[in-house]
Amino acid sequence: MNTLAPFVAAPTMAAGRRRVGDLLRDWRQRRRMSQLLLAVEAGISARHLSFVESGRSQPSREMVMHLAERLDVPLRERNTLLIAAGYAPLYRERGLDDPQLAAAREAVERVLHGHEPYPAVAVDRHWNIVAGNRALAPLISDASAALLAAPANALRLSLHPEGIAPRILNWHAWRTHLLMRLQRQIDASADPALASLHDELAAYPPPPGAPAPQDTADAVGHHIAVPLRVRTSLGDLSFYSTTTVFGTPVDITLSELAIEAFFPADPQTAAALRASTAG
Repeated sequence: MNTLAPFVAAPTMAAGRRRVGDLLRDWRQRRRMSQLLLAVEAGISARHLSFVESGRSQPSREMVMHLAERLDVPLRERNTLLIAAGYAPLYRERGLDDPQLAAAREAVERVLHGHEPYPAVAVDRHWNIVAGNRALAPLISDASAALLAAPANALRLSLHPEGIAPRILNWHAWRTHLLMRLQRQIDASADPALASLHDELAAYPPPPGAPAPQDTADAVGHHIAVPLRVRTSLGDLSFYSTTTVFGTPVDITLSELAIEAFFPADPQTAAALRASTAG
């Protein structure tokens, strides 16, 4: 899993018969913004915005993009807005095996390899694993073959009873952290596939022998963030995770690609991982 597999994201959804004004209103309400606030931030009159949302005024291509920017609409859905307004989509979507993304592939591979001996994984917008480095092996070594089959899903692999869940020492705290993070992603993107994944993960039972859930303060304790504590062949390891994304992408695939990197949360974990690659 140390090379980038070909990756082709789902095609951009067509806007169907919904008007661009309806879609813009949906995004505004999702961002919990009033018409007045959005109008002020966009530098237009509330009356004009009201006319756009109601369909009484047809926005220009530039206005659609301007409002989408103020609403932080994902690139995939900006194309949907443009199509609904009668314009051609602006953002391209290519597989990571596309020659024009060769530099991006190399950058991801360098980040993953350079993070060793600590684990790191590249995932798409639905948390499907695109690539991972060699340090992942101790974490996923006994996961079922079905969960590891492409496209393996990082969240499913983490919480599924046949994944690494039975070895997660703080399963309840880690599960809560992942579900909250996923919910924030759903709120930001309105992606139905992520909502379905959230429902699936939330329905997984605790692994046998999992400690009872603790008070949030007790669960975090002296930690600066919720760690992943997992039992492995190298011993009990503890990690913090960070997320890296491409800055200012104009390609849908790159805008939805993220690198999840795990750092040792204690000296014992760092020493165990360094020792596993020594010599």
